[in-house]
Amino acid sequence: MKKMVLTGLIAAMLATMLGMMGCSAVPNGHRAGAPSVALASEKPRVAAHELPGADLDALAEGNSAFAFDLYQLLAAERSGENLFYAPYSISLALAMTYAGARGETEEQMAEALRFELSQADLAAAFNALDQELARRGEGAEGRDEGGFRLNIANAIWGQEDVGFLTAYLDVLAENYGAGLRVLDFVGSPEGARVTINDWVSEQTEGRIEDLIPQGAIDPLTRLVLTNAIYFNAAWAEPFPVRATEDGPFTRLDRSQVSVPMMVQSTPFGYAEGEDFQAVQLYYDGHDMSMVILLPGEGQFQAFEEALDARRVQAIIEGLERREVALTMPKFELDASFGLKHALSALGMDQAFSDAADFSGMTGSRDLFISEVVHDAFVAVDEEGTEAAAATAVIMPTSAKPQEPVQVTVDRPFVFLIRDVRTGTVLFVGRVLDPSA
Repeated sequence: MKKMVLTGLIAAMLATMLGMMGCSAVPNGHRAGAPSVALASEKPRVAAHELPGADLDALAEGNSAFAFDLYQLLAAERSGENLFYAPYSISLALAMTYAGARGETEEQMAEALRFELSQADLAAAFNALDQELARRGEGAEGRDEGGFRLNIANAIWGQEDVGFLTAYLDVLAENYGAGLRVLDFVGSPEGARVTINDWVSEQTEGRIEDLIPQGAIDPLTRLVLTNAIYFNAAWAEPFPVRATEDGPFTRLDRSQVSVPMMVQSTPFGYAEGEDFQAVQLYYDGHDMSMVILLPGEGQFQAFEEALDARRVQAIIEGLERREVALTMPKFELDASFGLKHALSALGMDQAFSDAADFSGMTGSRDLFISEVVHDAFVAVDEEGTEAAAATAVIMPTSAKPQEPVQVTVDRPFVFLIRDVRTGTVLFVGRVLDPSA
């Protein structure tokens, strides 16, 4: 099979591919980014209208299942802490890595990531979903004056003089819009790291900086695949700023903290059960929404431990429009993760070992994953939501008006930001202490 020779770097916020295990010292003072050369397959990206059979339902279901499989592991790992991450970014970065996996490595990744489609169908589905999401929020407002933004970008970075298979580069170009950028990992690992981090910062409007920490890239690095996602949207029904007042939020240990609490009474999607209340807040344009899952008092742990994609989907399907008197906190969260242990626990441990088979990338089994790093940020206030992450893989009724149901989010809760039409879960988080 033909190969394409590259020079330098493959940035993928999610996966750092190394030829061998090892780390070397990096000068602390060096911040100059290394110049990169862009190499791209000659294949153009396949347009959405050429993907009539793309199975978006299977992709969204699989991605959601992975999102909450990962939630359980990260929640346990960060016990007692706030949590926020972007499962879609992680899935997308690892999907580009998966495209080069073969044998048992490919099988383990498919099981862990809940990829149910064939390699070709999965790539086509990710391509179709990406182009579908790119159409969201046309003409809608942003949390700031910049208008609605949902920007998703991929980039791959490879070591110069490494031969990557043309077929692999074609898959990335046709389905992920990612050309190969080459850097000199061997001669300037720190410069390469800075270049990748600068790209991530630019794609996330400065919200995600220093995604890849010092030492994660060394002279043995051969490939990095990155995904960045940035979201900025205004609420369809903004909270009145004048109504925001400090109020108590009860932590898991029953202690209380005073935080700014936003208030409004308006029709929202609402559902309830024996152990929860759920509210759906639309963003301007009604293409995207936030769903808040509020466990009953004293029931957070049991609710969280039982939380999976099926439970979330059932709750969302049970939402009905109802007048809601909603009180919830303003909050801002950020988090950084090394996902190697969590992904290994999900079953894809071979990808992180010398036994890894990524021969679909270079034709030989000379690459493995050393780490998957992930950073995420979210800010929620009266105007709307701003969120960013990177991985380096209404109807009027004539019925009698109801009394508004009271939803006071004054205790730990789970939330997610999702695409309404496809059901794709972009971000997931929990707030145990909005003052942290």
